[in-house]
Amino acid sequence: MKQLKFNSVFKKEFQDLINLKQVQGFTYLSESSAFLRLDKFFDENKITEKEITRDTADKWCRKTSYETANNQARRISNLRVFCTYLNDIGIKAYIPPEGLVRKIPKYDAHIYTDDELKRFFEAVDQSRSVPSVSPYRHLVMPIFFRILYTSGLRVSELRLLKIRDFHLHKGYLIVRSGKNNKARIVPVHPALIQKCIELKNMIHKESEEDEYFFMITPGVPMKLHTVYRNFRRYLEKAGISHTGNGPRVHDFRHTYCINLLKMWLEEGKDLLNYLPYMKTMLGHERFDETAYYLKLTQSLFPTLTGKLEEAYSEMIKVVIPNEKEFY
Repeated sequence: MKQLKFNSVFKKEFQDLINLKQVQGFTYLSESSAFLRLDKFFDENKITEKEITRDTADKWCRKTSYETANNQARRISNLRVFCTYLNDIGIKAYIPPEGLVRKIPKYDAHIYTDDELKRFFEAVDQSRSVPSVSPYRHLVMPIFFRILYTSGLRVSELRLLKIRDFHLHKGYLIVRSGKNNKARIVPVHPALIQKCIELKNMIHKESEEDEYFFMITPGVPMKLHTVYRNFRRYLEKAGISHTGNGPRVHDFRHTYCINLLKMWLEEGKDLLNYLPYMKTMLGHERFDETAYYLKLTQSLFPTLTGKLEEAYSEMIKVVIPNEKEFY
């Protein structure tokens, strides 16, 4: 990564924090770029002492006339992270409290109905390959989208998996480069294990373990635009209306979570024991990202409202997940 140039009195602390995060395994690219703006703010406001007062923090946190609430919330979050680090190393810094800005969700999750899922996968199963461009499409797409729906994986987590990541004899796969840079094990539905074995035998007879499992051609992974273009085609064939805002591919992940929670509730499972499992399997960094689905489940299935409010009222709150990176 190219070394960033900081100019304010905190230039050493900015770089030290970035180095620390990268040593811990985080790429920290977007955060590093955001710190440049914060550095410029300190420099322009002539902050010469290594201390961040409440007045300075409040000035940074004010909403500008041109930005959205989401952008303002991200700026405040960047300052909060930096101030927390400063306090940890003995530099006095006022930490802005959480909840200063209520972020507005950009999109309401589309939860696919059973009928929509049935029609969608019928359309996927009619995939045809183009030998010169996409010779394996008719083999890959039916399995790819079914794993996507039955695992809750993010699109790029699945499309970038290598052969070595599939442990089919044990029934799971390993995500090594997920959103939060944490490896995790994700079970594969038993009905899809055999399908994966068959796919591997058909298109990977000569492949090395480092080959992409869902390759377009040898050495070429499935691209995001490839997934999306085919997804839109399947929606159209299935008669599922696309409004311009959705449904999205990422809604398979939402649907998986909601259906899993609904099943656990109907089976009388204690969600206090099961939600940590969901958090780990989804690759969430914070629990509130997972708890968001409790609120969504409550709104979609009113018959479960009593059960949810009785046992999990403290956990059900309006939580807007950070979905700036879906794929």
